[in-house]
Amino acid sequence: MFRIVIKNALRHVLRSSLTILGIAIAVIAFCLLRTVVTVWYSGIEVSAANRLITRQAVSFIFPLPYAYRDQIGRVDGVEQVSFANWFGGTYIDKKQFFARLAVDHETFFDVYPEFLISPEELQAFKRERNACVVGEDLVKRYGFKNGDIIQIEGDIFPGQWQFVVRGVYRPREPAIDPSNFLFRWDYLDERLRQDSPTRAGYVGWYIVKTKDAAATAQVSQSIDNLFANSRAETKTETERQFQQGFIAAFSAVIDAMNFISFVIIGIIMLVLGNTMIMSSRERTREYAVLKTIGFSGRQLLIMIAGESLLIAALGGLLGLLATFPSITFFQALMPKGFFPVFFIEPITIVLAVTAAILVGVVAAIFPVHRTLRTKIVEGLRFIG
Repeated sequence: MFRIVIKNALRHVLRSSLTILGIAIAVIAFCLLRTVVTVWYSGIEVSAANRLITRQAVSFIFPLPYAYRDQIGRVDGVEQVSFANWFGGTYIDKKQFFARLAVDHETFFDVYPEFLISPEELQAFKRERNACVVGEDLVKRYGFKNGDIIQIEGDIFPGQWQFVVRGVYRPREPAIDPSNFLFRWDYLDERLRQDSPTRAGYVGWYIVKTKDAAATAQVSQSIDNLFANSRAETKTETERQFQQGFIAAFSAVIDAMNFISFVIIGIIMLVLGNTMIMSSRERTREYAVLKTIGFSGRQLLIMIAGESLLIAALGGLLGLLATFPSITFFQALMPKGFFPVFFIEPITIVLAVTAAILVGVVAAIFPVHRTLRTKIVEGLRFIG
């Protein structure tokens, strides 16, 4: 029976090949779109349950006084407080994008244990005022190594800034951004006190690690109550909510991509379904003859469904094999650093394989139904 299925699938080589190619292209497009969607949400998935972000209540772009740090640290339920500040700037040219952050060198790696750095490199970072730590992706991209001097032209904080690489961090999980550029906030603040004193003494946002993940709502409210009616009121939310706030700005685009990825499955179904219907119609007399010589309905079902599944499986397999180089090619076309992480999640592969199998089954339903319901006499009289 399996040999008959293969022979039927290869009876019209050109048509079968084009169908397999169409399924493969659809699988590549599905995997690519799903990967882009999942990458957008990767930052949310790795958010820590016991980490809060405290920012200016009016907008994220307004800073908070450094003096808030000790007050937040005394709130009941708070284990540790750190902070960061978006620096911006240009390295080489505007196309070289990666996050550049001024951070509290004493506590940042404590509240973000997913950034793995050796104790020796961390101590070197803490000792030197203009030291910086880079992600391993930046090392691959620019060849940075310990002792290198990195020069960045400031925009939010004008001027030429020089940093010395004293460490490289590795992400604990693939979904964690490996392309951050982290340097000491006190180096930034010290220079602001000389060049622009009114801007000194502020941080971008506070990162609050709580003692109990279940108490984050209570701690958030306590922090915001502490600074209510002050010159810089705060908004404290979980890290997950903070990340979702950024994603919300692109929600329409992401929803559209998510929708299109599933529309593609429908297109695969139509392509394969059309092929199977044409094949079944052309073989109406042939199936009638097979019934005459004793082929059962179950055997005919296996022949038709097997052919459909075989074509779908070949198309799906070809598509999956081509997906990995396609993902790499797509990432290379994007501006450097546009997607800090870009990888295919296992669920995407599972969905693609499931979709290919499902399409093979569904595409065989109508031809099987039509073949089994056609009487032998009608089949022998059929002129295709």
